[in-house]
Amino acid sequence: MKLKIIPKSMYELYPTDILFQTSFWGQVKNKLGWKGSAFELSLPASEADVLVLTKRLDDGTSVAYIPQGPEYGPNPAFYGIFLERLSESISQHLESSAAFIRYDLPWFDPYALDDDAVPLSPPGLRRPENRLREIRMNFATDSWNLRKAPLDLTVADSLIVDITGSEDELLNRMKPKTRYNIRLSKRKGVRVIEANAASLPTFFDLYLQTAARNGFPSCEYRHFSALFETSISDCNAPKLSFYLAMRGRDVLAGVIMAVSKRRATYLFGASSNHYRYLMGSHAVQWHAMKEAKRQHCTSYDMGAVSPFSDRTHPFYGMYRFKTGFGGRIEHRVGTWDFPLHQKKYSNIRNNEMLRSALAT
Repeated sequence: MKLKIIPKSMYELYPTDILFQTSFWGQVKNKLGWKGSAFELSLPASEADVLVLTKRLDDGTSVAYIPQGPEYGPNPAFYGIFLERLSESISQHLESSAAFIRYDLPWFDPYALDDDAVPLSPPGLRRPENRLREIRMNFATDSWNLRKAPLDLTVADSLIVDITGSEDELLNRMKPKTRYNIRLSKRKGVRVIEANAASLPTFFDLYLQTAARNGFPSCEYRHFSALFETSISDCNAPKLSFYLAMRGRDVLAGVIMAVSKRRATYLFGASSNHYRYLMGSHAVQWHAMKEAKRQHCTSYDMGAVSPFSDRTHPFYGMYRFKTGFGGRIEHRVGTWDFPLHQKKYSNIRNNEMLRSALAT
Protein backbone atom coordinates (compact mmCIF):
# COMPACT_ATOMS: atom_id res chain seq x y z
CA MET A 1 0.00 0.00 0.00
CA LYS A 2 1.55 3.28 -1.14
CA LEU A 3 0.92 6.28 1.08
CA LYS A 4 2.41 9.73 0.80
CA ILE A 5 1.97 12.62 3.22
CA ILE A 6 2.67 16.30 2.68
CA PRO A 7 3.01 18.79 5.56
CA LYS A 8 0.44 21.59 5.53
CA SER A 9 -0.65 24.40 7.80
CA MET A 10 -2.90 23.35 10.66
CA TYR A 11 -5.14 26.26 9.66
CA GLU A 12 -5.72 24.66 6.24
CA LEU A 13 -7.31 21.46 7.56
CA TYR A 14 -10.46 20.49 5.66
CA PRO A 15 -13.81 21.15 7.35
CA THR A 16 -15.02 17.97 9.01
CA ASP A 17 -17.77 16.61 11.26
CA ILE A 18 -15.03 15.41 13.62
CA LEU A 19 -14.37 18.32 15.98
CA PHE A 20 -11.08 16.80 17.16
CA GLN A 21 -9.61 16.94 13.64
CA THR A 22 -10.13 20.68 13.18
CA SER A 23 -7.71 23.59 13.46
CA PHE A 24 -9.90 24.88 16.31
CA TRP A 25 -9.10 21.78 18.35
CA GLY A 26 -5.44 22.10 17.49
CA GLN A 27 -5.48 25.65 18.86
CA VAL A 28 -7.24 24.52 22.03
CA LYS A 29 -4.62 21.84 22.62
CA ASN A 30 -1.82 24.34 21.92
CA LYS A 31 -3.00 26.21 25.02
CA LEU A 32 -2.69 22.98 26.99
CA GLY A 33 0.91 22.26 26.08
CA TRP A 34 0.54 20.37 22.79
CA LYS A 35 1.93 21.43 19.43
CA GLY A 36 -0.38 20.98 16.46
CA SER A 37 0.69 20.12 12.93
CA ALA A 38 -1.14 18.78 9.88
CA PHE A 39 -0.49 16.54 6.90
CA GLU A 40 -2.20 16.04 3.57
CA LEU A 41 -2.76 12.36 2.83
CA SER A 42 -2.30 11.25 -0.75
CA LEU A 43 -5.13 8.75 -1.23
CA PRO A 44 -6.73 7.45 -4.43
CA ALA A 45 -9.72 9.53 -5.54
CA SER A 46 -10.15 11.41 -2.25
CA GLU A 47 -8.93 14.44 -0.35
CA ALA A 48 -7.90 13.71 3.21
CA ASP A 49 -5.69 15.14 5.90
CA VAL A 50 -4.86 14.58 9.54
CA LEU A 51 -4.18 16.68 12.64
CA VAL A 52 -1.22 15.47 14.70
CA LEU A 53 -0.54 16.72 18.23
CA THR A 54 2.86 16.35 19.85
CA LYS A 55 3.98 16.95 23.42
CA ARG A 56 7.25 16.68 25.32
CA LEU A 57 7.10 14.58 28.48
CA ASP A 58 10.69 15.37 29.49
CA ASP A 59 13.94 16.46 27.86
CA GLY A 60 14.41 13.14 26.11
CA THR A 61 10.88 11.94 25.46
CA SER A 62 7.92 13.18 23.45
CA VAL A 63 4.71 11.60 22.16
CA ALA A 64 2.51 12.10 19.11
CA TYR A 65 -1.26 11.85 19.32
CA ILE A 66 -3.88 11.79 16.56
CA PRO A 67 -7.31 12.53 18.09
CA GLN A 68 -10.13 10.74 16.26
CA GLY A 69 -8.14 10.53 13.09
CA PRO A 70 -7.55 9.92 10.32
CA GLU A 71 -11.20 10.50 9.54
CA TYR A 72 -11.25 8.08 6.60
CA GLY A 73 -9.85 4.60 6.84
CA PRO A 74 -9.52 1.64 4.48
CA ASN A 75 -11.45 -1.61 4.45
CA PRO A 76 -11.08 -3.24 7.90
CA ALA A 77 -8.89 -5.95 6.37
CA PHE A 78 -6.28 -3.27 5.64
CA TYR A 79 -6.46 -1.23 8.86
CA GLY A 80 -3.08 -2.44 10.08
CA ILE A 81 -1.23 -2.02 6.78
CA PHE A 82 -2.59 1.52 6.42
CA LEU A 83 -1.61 2.50 9.98
CA GLU A 84 1.87 1.04 9.54
CA ARG A 85 2.49 3.04 6.37
CA LEU A 86 0.99 6.20 7.86
CA SER A 87 3.05 5.85 11.04
CA GLU A 88 6.27 5.34 9.11
CA SER A 89 5.53 8.47 7.05
CA ILE A 90 4.58 10.65 10.03
CA SER A 91 7.60 9.50 12.03
CA GLN A 92 9.87 11.14 9.45
CA HIS A 93 8.46 14.51 10.52
CA LEU A 94 8.68 13.97 14.30
CA GLU A 95 11.51 14.78 16.70
CA SER A 96 13.92 11.94 17.42
CA SER A 97 12.63 11.98 21.01
CA ALA A 98 9.20 10.65 19.94
CA ALA A 99 8.46 7.41 21.80
CA PHE A 100 5.29 6.43 19.93
CA ILE A 101 2.36 7.59 17.85
CA ARG A 102 -1.06 7.12 19.46
CA TYR A 103 -4.20 6.88 17.31
CA ASP A 104 -7.66 7.47 18.71
CA LEU A 105 -9.30 5.84 15.72
CA PRO A 106 -12.85 6.82 14.66
CA TRP A 107 -13.12 3.82 12.33
CA PHE A 108 -15.82 1.22 12.89
CA ASP A 109 -14.80 -1.78 14.95
CA PRO A 110 -14.68 -4.88 12.70
CA TYR A 111 -15.97 -6.97 15.60
CA ALA A 112 -19.20 -4.96 15.57
CA LEU A 113 -19.86 -4.54 11.83
CA ASP A 114 -22.61 -7.15 11.93
CA ASP A 115 -24.54 -5.02 14.44
CA ASP A 116 -24.99 -1.95 12.21
CA ALA A 117 -28.73 -2.47 11.86
CA VAL A 118 -29.27 -2.81 15.61
CA PRO A 119 -30.03 0.51 17.36
CA LEU A 120 -28.37 -0.55 20.60
CA SER A 121 -25.82 -3.31 20.89
CA PRO A 122 -26.97 -6.78 21.95
CA PRO A 123 -25.48 -8.42 25.05
CA GLY A 124 -23.67 -10.83 22.71
CA LEU A 125 -21.13 -8.19 21.62
CA ARG A 126 -17.75 -9.10 23.08
CA ARG A 127 -14.38 -7.85 21.92
CA PRO A 128 -11.54 -10.40 22.06
CA GLU A 129 -8.67 -9.85 24.45
CA ASN A 130 -6.12 -7.31 23.28
CA ARG A 131 -3.53 -9.95 22.30
CA LEU A 132 -5.93 -11.41 19.73
CA ARG A 133 -6.95 -7.97 18.48
CA GLU A 134 -3.28 -7.16 17.93
CA ILE A 135 -2.81 -10.32 15.85
CA ARG A 136 -5.69 -9.30 13.59
CA MET A 137 -4.55 -5.68 13.33
CA ASN A 138 -0.96 -6.63 12.48
CA PHE A 139 -1.80 -9.32 9.96
CA ALA A 140 0.11 -8.68 6.69
CA THR A 141 2.07 -5.76 8.16
CA ASP A 142 5.86 -5.77 7.82
CA SER A 143 6.81 -4.93 11.40
CA TRP A 144 3.94 -6.29 13.54
CA ASN A 145 4.43 -3.13 15.58
CA LEU A 146 0.86 -1.99 16.31
CA ARG A 147 -0.15 -2.28 19.96
CA LYS A 148 -3.53 -1.94 21.56
CA ALA A 149 -3.27 0.92 24.07
CA PRO A 150 -3.76 -0.03 27.74
CA LEU A 151 -6.99 1.97 27.83
CA ASP A 152 -9.35 3.21 25.17
CA LEU A 153 -10.01 6.90 25.16
CA THR A 154 -13.65 7.85 25.51
CA VAL A 155 -14.67 7.34 21.88
CA ALA A 156 -14.42 3.54 21.64
CA ASP A 157 -18.20 3.34 22.05
CA SER A 158 -20.16 6.55 21.50
CA LEU A 159 -23.91 7.23 21.57
CA ILE A 160 -25.01 9.09 18.42
CA VAL A 161 -28.51 10.58 18.33
CA ASP A 162 -30.19 11.26 14.99
CA ILE A 163 -31.68 14.76 15.34
CA THR A 164 -33.33 14.94 11.93
CA GLY A 165 -37.11 15.24 11.86
CA SER A 166 -39.45 17.32 14.00
CA GLU A 167 -39.07 17.82 17.75
CA ASP A 168 -42.03 15.53 18.30
CA GLU A 169 -40.31 12.84 16.24
CA LEU A 170 -37.16 13.23 18.33
CA LEU A 171 -39.16 12.88 21.53
CA ASN A 172 -40.97 9.82 20.20
CA ARG A 173 -37.62 8.13 19.52
CA MET A 174 -36.66 8.51 23.18
CA LYS A 175 -37.45 6.10 25.97
CA PRO A 176 -40.69 6.93 27.80
CA LYS A 177 -38.89 7.68 31.09
CA THR A 178 -36.57 10.21 29.41
CA ARG A 179 -39.51 11.89 27.69
CA TYR A 180 -41.31 12.07 31.03
CA ASN A 181 -38.27 13.58 32.78
CA ILE A 182 -37.87 16.27 30.10
CA ARG A 183 -41.50 17.28 30.53
CA LEU A 184 -41.27 17.05 34.31
CA SER A 185 -38.37 19.50 34.38
CA LYS A 186 -40.45 22.00 32.44
CA ARG A 187 -43.42 21.58 34.79
CA LYS A 188 -41.11 22.13 37.76
CA GLY A 189 -40.01 25.50 36.38
CA VAL A 190 -36.58 24.54 35.06
CA ARG A 191 -35.32 26.84 32.33
CA VAL A 192 -32.18 26.65 30.20
CA ILE A 193 -30.08 29.71 29.43
CA GLU A 194 -27.13 30.30 27.13
CA ALA A 195 -24.08 31.06 29.26
CA ASN A 196 -20.60 32.43 28.54
CA ALA A 197 -17.09 32.11 29.93
CA ALA A 198 -18.02 34.21 32.98
CA SER A 199 -20.11 31.24 34.19
CA LEU A 200 -17.28 28.70 33.85
CA PRO A 201 -16.38 28.76 37.58
CA THR A 202 -19.98 27.82 38.42
CA PHE A 203 -19.94 25.06 35.83
CA PHE A 204 -16.57 23.80 37.09
CA ASP A 205 -17.94 23.49 40.61
CA LEU A 206 -20.79 21.34 39.27
CA TYR A 207 -18.27 19.33 37.25
CA LEU A 208 -16.21 18.54 40.36
CA GLN A 209 -19.37 17.43 42.15
CA THR A 210 -20.23 15.17 39.21
CA ALA A 211 -16.74 13.65 39.08
CA ALA A 212 -16.74 12.90 42.81
CA ARG A 213 -20.28 11.48 42.67
CA ASN A 214 -19.52 9.17 39.75
CA GLY A 215 -15.94 8.29 40.64
CA PHE A 216 -14.16 9.48 37.48
CA PRO A 217 -10.95 11.57 37.39
CA SER A 218 -11.57 15.27 36.82
CA CYS A 219 -9.89 17.65 34.38
CA GLU A 220 -8.25 20.85 35.54
CA TYR A 221 -10.04 24.16 35.09
CA ARG A 222 -7.66 25.15 32.29
CA HIS A 223 -9.17 22.46 30.04
CA PHE A 224 -12.43 24.40 30.12
CA SER A 225 -11.01 27.91 29.94
CA ALA A 226 -8.87 26.95 26.92
CA LEU A 227 -12.04 26.26 24.93
CA PHE A 228 -13.31 29.80 25.44
CA GLU A 229 -9.94 31.48 25.05
CA THR A 230 -9.53 30.10 21.53
CA SER A 231 -10.58 32.56 18.85
CA ILE A 232 -12.94 31.39 16.12
CA SER A 233 -12.50 33.49 13.00
CA ASP A 234 -12.86 31.02 10.11
CA CYS A 235 -16.44 30.71 8.84
CA ASN A 236 -15.96 26.92 8.72
CA ALA A 237 -14.64 26.75 12.29
CA PRO A 238 -16.63 24.84 14.93
CA LYS A 239 -19.09 26.82 17.03
CA LEU A 240 -18.96 26.47 20.80
CA SER A 241 -22.13 26.65 22.92
CA PHE A 242 -22.58 26.62 26.69
CA TYR A 243 -25.93 26.03 28.40
CA LEU A 244 -27.04 26.01 32.04
CA ALA A 245 -30.27 24.57 33.44
CA MET A 246 -31.65 26.68 36.27
CA ARG A 247 -34.59 27.06 38.60
CA GLY A 248 -34.74 30.46 40.12
CA ARG A 249 -31.13 31.34 40.98
CA ASP A 250 -30.07 27.73 41.47
CA VAL A 251 -27.87 26.22 38.76
CA LEU A 252 -28.84 22.58 38.30
CA ALA A 253 -26.79 21.30 35.35
CA GLY A 254 -24.73 22.40 32.38
CA VAL A 255 -23.53 21.30 28.95
CA ILE A 256 -20.66 22.50 26.75
CA MET A 257 -21.32 21.57 23.12
CA ALA A 258 -19.43 22.18 19.88
CA VAL A 259 -20.84 22.09 16.35
CA SER A 260 -18.54 21.07 13.50
CA LYS A 261 -20.20 20.94 10.08
CA ARG A 262 -23.33 18.81 10.61
CA ARG A 263 -22.43 17.07 13.85
CA ALA A 264 -22.83 18.44 17.37
CA THR A 265 -20.47 17.01 19.98
CA TYR A 266 -21.27 16.98 23.68
CA LEU A 267 -17.91 17.87 25.21
CA PHE A 268 -18.58 18.31 28.91
CA GLY A 269 -21.55 17.96 31.20
CA ALA A 270 -22.12 18.48 34.90
CA SER A 271 -24.92 18.49 37.44
CA SER A 272 -25.41 19.55 41.02
CA ASN A 273 -25.68 17.16 43.93
CA HIS A 274 -28.75 19.11 44.96
CA TYR A 275 -32.25 19.22 43.40
CA ARG A 276 -31.56 16.25 41.15
CA TYR A 277 -35.29 15.42 41.23
CA LEU A 278 -35.82 18.50 39.03
CA MET A 279 -34.16 16.65 36.10
CA GLY A 280 -31.91 19.54 35.11
CA SER A 281 -29.60 17.21 33.17
CA HIS A 282 -32.48 16.03 31.01
CA ALA A 283 -33.60 19.60 30.40
CA VAL A 284 -30.18 20.89 29.35
CA GLN A 285 -29.45 17.92 27.06
CA TRP A 286 -32.80 18.33 25.31
CA HIS A 287 -32.13 22.05 24.89
CA ALA A 288 -28.67 21.32 23.43
CA MET A 289 -30.19 18.88 20.93
CA LYS A 290 -32.77 21.43 19.83
CA GLU A 291 -30.10 24.10 19.42
CA ALA A 292 -27.91 21.70 17.43
CA LYS A 293 -30.88 20.98 15.19
CA ARG A 294 -31.46 24.72 14.75
CA GLN A 295 -27.84 25.01 13.60
CA HIS A 296 -28.60 22.44 10.85
CA CYS A 297 -26.88 19.49 12.53
CA THR A 298 -28.10 16.01 11.67
CA SER A 299 -26.53 14.18 14.61
CA TYR A 300 -25.65 14.76 18.25
CA ASP A 301 -22.64 12.83 19.59
CA MET A 302 -23.21 12.22 23.30
CA GLY A 303 -19.84 10.57 23.78
CA ALA A 304 -18.77 7.61 25.85
CA VAL A 305 -21.04 4.77 26.91
CA SER A 306 -20.51 1.12 27.76
CA PRO A 307 -20.69 -1.01 24.58
CA PHE A 308 -23.90 -2.63 25.79
CA SER A 309 -26.04 -2.86 28.94
CA ASP A 310 -23.37 -4.14 31.31
CA ARG A 311 -23.84 -3.10 34.93
CA THR A 312 -20.21 -3.93 35.72
CA HIS A 313 -18.81 -1.55 33.10
CA PRO A 314 -17.49 1.81 34.42
CA PHE A 315 -19.51 3.64 31.73
CA TYR A 316 -22.79 1.86 32.50
CA GLY A 317 -24.25 4.94 34.23
CA MET A 318 -23.60 6.98 31.09
CA TYR A 319 -25.12 4.18 28.98
CA ARG A 320 -28.30 4.20 31.04
CA PHE A 321 -28.70 7.99 30.91
CA LYS A 322 -27.68 8.61 27.31
CA THR A 323 -29.52 5.75 25.63
CA GLY A 324 -32.71 7.19 27.05
CA PHE A 325 -32.44 9.89 24.36
CA GLY A 326 -32.61 7.27 21.60
CA GLY A 327 -29.86 6.94 19.05
CA ARG A 328 -27.39 4.20 18.27
CA ILE A 329 -23.98 3.21 19.53
CA GLU A 330 -21.04 3.61 17.18
CA HIS A 331 -18.48 0.94 18.01
CA ARG A 332 -15.05 2.20 17.03
CA VAL A 333 -11.63 0.58 16.83
CA GLY A 334 -10.43 2.59 19.81
CA THR A 335 -6.91 3.59 20.79
CA TRP A 336 -3.82 2.04 19.16
CA ASP A 337 -0.12 2.75 19.47
CA PHE A 338 2.76 2.53 17.03
CA PRO A 339 5.99 2.45 19.11
CA LEU A 340 8.99 4.30 17.66
CA HIS A 341 11.34 3.73 20.60
CA GLN A 342 10.57 0.41 22.27
CA LYS A 343 12.21 1.04 25.65
CA LYS A 344 10.64 4.48 26.12
CA TYR A 345 7.28 3.14 24.98
CA SER A 346 7.43 0.19 27.38
CA ASN A 347 8.18 2.50 30.32
CA ILE A 348 5.27 4.80 29.46
CA ARG A 349 2.92 1.86 28.88
CA ASN A 350 3.85 0.23 32.18
CA ASN A 351 3.23 3.51 34.03
CA GLU A 352 -0.18 3.84 32.36
CA MET A 353 -1.13 0.31 33.34
CA LEU A 354 0.00 0.92 36.91
CA ARG A 355 -2.04 4.13 37.20
CA SER A 356 -5.05 2.29 35.81
CA ALA A 357 -4.66 -0.54 38.31
CA LEU A 358 -4.35 1.90 41.23
CA ALA A 359 -7.48 3.74 40.09
CA THR A 360 -9.68 0.62 40.21
